[in-house]
Amino acid sequence: MTTETNSVLNTVKEAFAPVTEAFTKLQNLEVPEAAREFVKKQAETAKVRAADMHAGSEKVTAAIETAVAGSAEAAKISRNIQQAFYQDAEAFFAGIDKLASAKSLSEAAQIQSDMVRARGEVFVSRAKATSEYLGKLVTEGAKNAQDNFAKVYSKTA
Repeated sequence: MTTETNSVLNTVKEAFAPVTEAFTKLQNLEVPEAAREFVKKQAETAKVRAADMHAGSEKVTAAIETAVAGSAEAAKISRNIQQAFYQDAEAFFAGIDKLASAKSLSEAAQIQSDMVRARGEVFVSRAKATSEYLGKLVTEGAKNAQDNFAKVYSKTA
């Protein structure tokens, strides 16, 4: 039975040898320089457009701040969101640029893995900062409500 099993295994190995060889070659497949340059140029163009859009949104926020007094906290939140979007766009285009520099699929996979890890870390830090900020706002809001309640109560007593 061992001879029959070995015979079957050898037959399967021989049948899948072309597939195995193709996967081995695919991992070391080189991306043409022209393709990498094209992607880099497109990413750079998109990066410039994202920067222009960010600058425009900053101008709009400044105009709103000037027009509406007392909106400092809302403007601060708006600016932080705009900054986060811009940082995400910059990181995305930088990642595209790095991916375009990859000369093989295995190198591209490593770059992609590093990018995902880095974006995950940014997400966690933003979530932490957001929860701390919201906690601060709730605490301040509760204190203000308590102070206002105390003023009203002292007037009626």
